[in-house]
Amino acid sequence: MNTQEVNFDGLVGPTHNYAGLSFGNVASAKHKALTSSPKKAALQGLEKMQALYELGIPQGVLPPQERPHIPTLKKLGLTGTDSQIWETAWKKIPEQAAACCSASSMWVANAATISPAADCSDGKTHITPANLVSMPHRNMEAPVTTTILSTIFSDPDLFVVHPALENSTEMGDEGAANHTRFCSEYGDAGVELFVYGVDQNNPGQGPQRYPARQTRQASETIAHRHQLGNRAVFAQQNPAVIDAGVFHNDVIAVGNLDLLFFHEQAFQQTDRMLEQLQAGLMDTKLMSICVPEQQVPVSDAVKSYLFNSQLVNTEHGQVLIAPSESEQTDSVHNYLNELISSNAGIAKVHYFDLRESMRNGGGPACLRLRVVLNEAEQDSLGANVIYSPALHQRLKDWVNTHYRESIAPADLADPNLINETRTALDELCQILSLGNPYEFQQ
Repeated sequence: MNTQEVNFDGLVGPTHNYAGLSFGNVASAKHKALTSSPKKAALQGLEKMQALYELGIPQGVLPPQERPHIPTLKKLGLTGTDSQIWETAWKKIPEQAAACCSASSMWVANAATISPAADCSDGKTHITPANLVSMPHRNMEAPVTTTILSTIFSDPDLFVVHPALENSTEMGDEGAANHTRFCSEYGDAGVELFVYGVDQNNPGQGPQRYPARQTRQASETIAHRHQLGNRAVFAQQNPAVIDAGVFHNDVIAVGNLDLLFFHEQAFQQTDRMLEQLQAGLMDTKLMSICVPEQQVPVSDAVKSYLFNSQLVNTEHGQVLIAPSESEQTDSVHNYLNELISSNAGIAKVHYFDLRESMRNGGGPACLRLRVVLNEAEQDSLGANVIYSPALHQRLKDWVNTHYRESIAPADLADPNLINETRTALDELCQILSLGNPYEFQQ
């Protein structure tokens, strides 16, 4: 049965803004309080989906979360109509109000960790939504993410959607941004790399400046839940690069099929990790491309989001889907030109303008969640989320109808945002046949 890796991209939400809420994310902090363009951001994301679709990469879409999120403010004790609650929140607890308006769910690499059926001992695809406990503006995503994923992957004979891990710092889980799968072909059994920032049994060996968002304990629990057995490898991210702004592993490494593309400072005990991955792949030779610090300093890797690119498989070989910032950073652009000329495993680079997302600290890899599906699994999906030219046009029309051209920091306090976004999400649920996953619809 034909098996493909489908890239589910997150639709950018109507409240896309630059609030600088993500401590440790250099780009997010740098662009705090700038005026954003939700419409441009969403259209940029759709154009990337369309371009990958034209390259032969199957695409899916995941909806944004409801924002502003009034239920969170009600839990904090605010009362009145929704508009009154929103106005009170901005007057009395503006930081919490900003968190409740975040559109960060667009970065669906943080939505969940997914292990394909071929890797799991029960022969089912296992999905664990991320708890995102390290960031208050994202921690509120898990319940609705779980509902949406349960709606899409609804066949219990094919999929297991677990609850998010317990909401504790010991079980801090940021999803697929710290998870990479290697295999010969997508339908074959593979080996899964779980990268963690800190082992809570040895917290002193973690970063000192910025928080480590993924714990070893969370990664091990997910691997056990997913019934991976010896198909899981655990590696620690280099604490020094976390303190340099590499808040997730997908900012310093990316992999696909039998290829790992990474910076030489990405991991602790790199050689040991590579040996374990190779052992898991058995007869398939693991290819690795290690980018030297001398050619691309970590600071340039972070600025350009070189490793937050997507590696995708095309008829011409593995292709890198990179942000335009990589082309505009001299050290990165020069390195990539040399890499392509050397025929070392990456055939071509496609650069994409995702500036609205990049300014908030998320590049091409952040915007997608990878799901391996065979034909029967794809046919079983419980929603209209597989990308097509017709769906592209409907979503483009939807964005142009409902999204604001710009949002300045002061605009977030506008109570009209509540009904604007709810109207948009109601229509989106009809387009995607998602039912009623949002709390305002209950």
